[in-house]
Amino acid sequence: MSTSGSPADARLRALFEGRRLTPTQRRIAHCMVRRAAEMPYLSSVEVAELAGVSQPSVTRFAVALGFDGYPALRRRLREVVPVPPAAPPAGGKPEANAYQRAVEAEIDNLRRLADALADPGPVREAGRLLAASRPLPVLGLRAAAAQAHGFAYFAAKVHPDVRPLTEGGSMLHDRIDAARRAGADALLCFALPRHPKETVEALAHAREEGLTVVTVADSAFAPVAGVSDLLVPAAVGTGLAFDTACAPMLLGRVLLEAMCDGLPEAQARLEEFDVRAAARGLFAE
Repeated sequence: MSTSGSPADARLRALFEGRRLTPTQRRIAHCMVRRAAEMPYLSSVEVAELAGVSQPSVTRFAVALGFDGYPALRRRLREVVPVPPAAPPAGGKPEANAYQRAVEAEIDNLRRLADALADPGPVREAGRLLAASRPLPVLGLRAAAAQAHGFAYFAAKVHPDVRPLTEGGSMLHDRIDAARRAGADALLCFALPRHPKETVEALAHAREEGLTVVTVADSAFAPVAGVSDLLVPAAVGTGLAFDTACAPMLLGRVLLEAMCDGLPEAQARLEEFDVRAAARGLFAE
């Protein structure tokens, strides 16, 4: 599995990589990456609640990483995770409300994505794989269906055969098999929390059939990591009742751009579409 991320993400992942973690411990690691800014200031009980595990599991996780206990791990997290900006002085900007904090958190996620893209290698490799796959299946179930639909909608304007896979069920594996028989070499997956078990199973099946799996997920420790060949992370916002996915959406558009770079006929296809759209009067403007 190959991943990319911000420098802070890379330092955090370095704590976990190379360790034989149980599924419960991987769940804790996934939670820590998703909520990295909070982790250095949370107790083991609070981490357990966020990850949906027991408090002793958090302690065992710290020991599995080579620390004496959770306090030692928390001290290390304070070294590797950037300190949040100080609060404004009294009389300055008023404290943000919950809605503003959710927007500001998404802005932070976008900044982290921008930092990660300082190394364009993983995205360029993903674009090359997607451009070369004919057809190109695009998978996204439940919360990730909107991301898959959006990517597939635009990709179909430049790629000759895009096949969105946004419904689960017994026919999902059949559709993956059909794409492979038709010549597909790669599959793009959008995977967002809560991660459906069916997505993990579909990706495992795709790899068994010989497809290279490119995944956009909310962290390098998402449940789909083990069944992805190239994973590019983009964090989701967790400040509202439902997660927000501005960074994964933007990363999808970046992958589209990288894919277009690998499609010499992309510009001609876009110009042809514009001519046809004008002739049909498709758009009001």
